[in-house]
Amino acid sequence: MMADVEEVEVVVAHSERATLRVGDVFLKIDADQTRTDIEVEAMAMAPIPTPAILWRKPPVLALAAVRGTALGRLGEPSTASSAAWAAAGAAVRTLHDGPLPPWPGRSLDELASHLASECEWLVANDVLPADVVTRNRRLAETALRPWTPVFIHGDLQVDHVFIAGDEVTGVVDWSEASQGDALFDLATLTLAHEEHLGDVVAGYGTDVDRELIRAWWSLRCLSNVRWLVEHGFGPPEEYPEVAVLRSRL
Repeated sequence: MMADVEEVEVVVAHSERATLRVGDVFLKIDADQTRTDIEVEAMAMAPIPTPAILWRKPPVLALAAVRGTALGRLGEPSTASSAAWAAAGAAVRTLHDGPLPPWPGRSLDELASHLASECEWLVANDVLPADVVTRNRRLAETALRPWTPVFIHGDLQVDHVFIAGDEVTGVVDWSEASQGDALFDLATLTLAHEEHLGDVVAGYGTDVDRELIRAWWSLRCLSNVRWLVEHGFGPPEEYPEVAVLRSRL
């Protein structure tokens, strides 16, 4: 299957996991097989297109490449059409309307505790000014309210949604899937792409609280910066997440 491949592309690599592309096959290597178990089960349950599983030999999961290209990249302008973004919103709605996975997501208490510790770290390590952290934390805390759980992807970054023309051909990276807040997926998809929020909501097909989506933007960014720093993703001032946090003022 891979005999004629001339090179191996490293898609992502850090101390917890790595993803390699070998021809039309993605090899995902994860130190935590629980994440892989979730990914496999979530893809089997998802009512939207997902990569085909070719084989699994722990710690490696082999997936077929999805047709098309990513909807966009975090921190870069998207060249996808408004119709493609709307199609992504429609796919998210189909997922959220599907049966709940049997495993729960993080509780409100867990999310609040994690948010508090991340904010303290950001200030203590002079990663961001205290006023930026405080302002975004206030916004983020409004997202932490009761919600009706749905089947969420849990890490629905814009580069995890693949399109061909205006059609969604597949959604990848399901290891964070769980029960959760529908608005978290919509926020993750549109993070740093606010200009396409209207397209996504139109495709989603129901009214949503856009202020809560913005609150999730702040929460996701505050919660991710330390992980990015500790896993070698470069200086924080270059992160799109930091740009989003600074723009909230």
